[in-house]
Amino acid sequence: MPGPEAGVATSKVELAYELVRGRIVSGAYTPGYRLVLGALARELGSSPVPVREAVRRLEAEGLVEFERHVGATVRGLDPVEYRWTMETLAVVEGAAVGQALPLLTADDLAEARRLNERLRAELAGFDRGEPDTQLFSQLNQRLHRTLAGRCPNPHLLELVDRGWHRLSTLRTSVFSLVPDRTHQSVAEHDALLDLIASGAPAAEVETAAREHRAATLRAVLVHEATARNPEETL
Repeated sequence: MPGPEAGVATSKVELAYELVRGRIVSGAYTPGYRLVLGALARELGSSPVPVREAVRRLEAEGLVEFERHVGATVRGLDPVEYRWTMETLAVVEGAAVGQALPLLTADDLAEARRLNERLRAELAGFDRGEPDTQLFSQLNQRLHRTLAGRCPNPHLLELVDRGWHRLSTLRTSVFSLVPDRTHQSVAEHDALLDLIASGAPAAEVETAAREHRAATLRAVLVHEATARNPEETL
């Protein structure tokens, strides 16, 4: 039977894992950032062993990679994998919102609008260059879950959940990559919620929800292409 030392070791791994993952997702650790295990261990007041184990977990999730002669670094966004994930999520989430439409309540719509107002309030931080990308992403996902969560098809919802989880493992909030997308996203939420409130047909709502995801995909792909070939934008 594992002794108390095993529990302490596990908790230290979890602490290191949550710390590093949170910084990657928030954008504090950018692609290529070198993870110095000794420095992280000193920050956590532990040996490097639990930090190394936590970093291995993050490597398995695709958030970290090991480079020869460099060590552990934050992995950059894979544009191909991101594109496949977003294209799939746009389809299944749009369909889920369309199916959820007859079951959405006035309280659901009020909650979605409240979340969008909180997103709108966060835009000032992006404008000042002091964004809380992690909070913005969390609020954004809560809004999307509010609209899709009433979908009566459990298999479709499972696919949506898979897509959301896959996005979280692809590295970080897209809003840290394309901060200008935040204003557009909030405006698109407004339009989608107005469309739902107007009693628009499910097919029209589904198309709007799908296009909302597709617009984010286009913004990220343009950003990545520009980052790889900046001379083409001159």
